[in-house]
Amino acid sequence: MVLNHIISKIKGAKSIAILPHVSADGDALGSSLALLLALKKLNKDAAVYLEEEIPFIYSFLPGKQHAEVYSGRAKEFDLVIALDTGDMERLGERSRIFREALITVNLDHHNTNTEFAFYNHVQTRASAVGEIVYQLIKMLGVSLDADIATCLYVAVATDTGGFRYGNTTAVTHQIAGDLVNNGVNVSDINQKIFESVSLQKVKLMGMAINSMELFENNKIAFITLTDEMVRKAGAKEEDCDGIVNLGRNIYSVEVAAMLRMKGTDLIKVNLRSKNYVDVSAIAGMYSGGGHKRAAGCIVTGKIEDLKEKLLEDIKEALKNSVIRG
Repeated sequence: MVLNHIISKIKGAKSIAILPHVSADGDALGSSLALLLALKKLNKDAAVYLEEEIPFIYSFLPGKQHAEVYSGRAKEFDLVIALDTGDMERLGERSRIFREALITVNLDHHNTNTEFAFYNHVQTRASAVGEIVYQLIKMLGVSLDADIATCLYVAVATDTGGFRYGNTTAVTHQIAGDLVNNGVNVSDINQKIFESVSLQKVKLMGMAINSMELFENNKIAFITLTDEMVRKAGAKEEDCDGIVNLGRNIYSVEVAAMLRMKGTDLIKVNLRSKNYVDVSAIAGMYSGGGHKRAAGCIVTGKIEDLKEKLLEDIKEALKNSVIRG
């Protein structure tokens, strides 16, 4: 069992770096900080390196003082762990830390993971990497405390949409129950991550709604966000997170896409589906990846050309999914 080998290597390592994916979300951040706090309990020299600053919405997470934005320099580590990262490119500039490590570990739940480490533990049935890290911490013999439990709860809650998405299982609820028993303040966390948005994000959401285009009898929704829209709203890049769900939440919509134009020819695409379309397969056509119901990619080119091609690919996926169904 690979996980047993990973446990052994962690116990034998003196210095350990943890690397979540670029634009780290609640699962990546919560899992990374939970694991770091657990490793600190084992007296390991552990650090979390990020590509960007922690978004304000997650600024309450315990252990954040041990995380730092990678500046291009870092010492060599005995062991480096990539968390919630489908491929090496998702590590950004920090791939240098990963490549220089004596031992590399990849902990993930994406079905598109390329298994790029020496030790790969990819558990696609897990709702979040938080579930995998929870298991890992238990196997390391580290007792949960309120700080670790809070980080893990945020990880699991965010990747399941507050336990509303189809990836939520009985195991997910069992883990959440254990975390609550170890000091998680459920109402406080839910208020901070699900019920609080900046005024600037509300303005940006209004612009996003105005940009929305519907296709195929309202089964497909496209949202476009530009630099000018973000600037006009006074918003930050993190305020773009989750806006794709404005399209997905429409009753008739099966697939929603948000195209975030950055500069003149770089487009970040977020894809979401509701019931049956595998959007990770669509993202894969553009060298992206993710989950069946949530995926993404980055494309260079003209936005109108991308819209046209992406729409045809989604139409084809809709048709094939209906035929298979």
